[in-house]
Amino acid sequence: MRYVAPARGAVDPAVFGRPPLAGWSEYADLLHGPDWPALDALNARWPTGARERFVAQTPALLADGLHYEQRIAGSGAIATREGNWHDLFNALVWLRHAPLKRALNAQQVAGIGQAGPKQRTRPQCALTHFDEAGVILALRDPALLALWDAHDWYGLFWRHREAWLDGSLELVVFGHALLEHALEPGRLLVGKAIAVIGHAPAACERVACAVAQGRVLRDPQELRPLPLSGIPGWHGANASEVFHQEAACYQPLRAGRAYPEPMRA
Repeated sequence: MRYVAPARGAVDPAVFGRPPLAGWSEYADLLHGPDWPALDALNARWPTGARERFVAQTPALLADGLHYEQRIAGSGAIATREGNWHDLFNALVWLRHAPLKRALNAQQVAGIGQAGPKQRTRPQCALTHFDEAGVILALRDPALLALWDAHDWYGLFWRHREAWLDGSLELVVFGHALLEHALEPGRLLVGKAIAVIGHAPAACERVACAVAQGRVLRDPQELRPLPLSGIPGWHGANASEVFHQEAACYQPLRAGRAYPEPMRA
């Protein structure tokens, strides 16, 4: 069933003070309050020299016959539905992570050139999954990776709970659908992750470079599930050990499932 976000006026303002939305506080003026931001307000946040612009997704715009990704690549026009949470969060991710967004766009356009606008290749599916639900987890302690590889969620989120608080594990939320789902407190969020050994800022640059070069996101199976609701502060119940023993978002490792080696920042 397709997710339908709550109306703007129905969102509990408290969600903007909790992860992951608390991490986007520099855009508070665009997220809070009863009124949707105008596209001009979004475009005013681009750094000088950016070629992209958010444009209203109207019948006139769509009449050009171009695929969404082709329009961005050709003219920098990002079709955006006004008064829409999904597209608002997409815009915020563009503003914060433009190099990674551009890399994804270039690979999507290459896929369209290969398979046409109505077919989807395995790389295109991987790119879309990451665009919608992607996170980057930077690990300073590679030993924690073994817990993740084994889906030892109790070990990763409970026995090593402090690692999420002391900087040993640094999370970058990229997927705009994840941010949209976080509007409803209590949802069990699961990200589609890329693992990087190193620190978060360098990890983002490394992933953007690898995507641009076509070295990652060639298949959806590359992406690791990461139950974000286990991270301290992300779900009201996860301060209890019982949560980490019973949470529905903690799925066991499927037989034969293996993950690629982590990238290094």
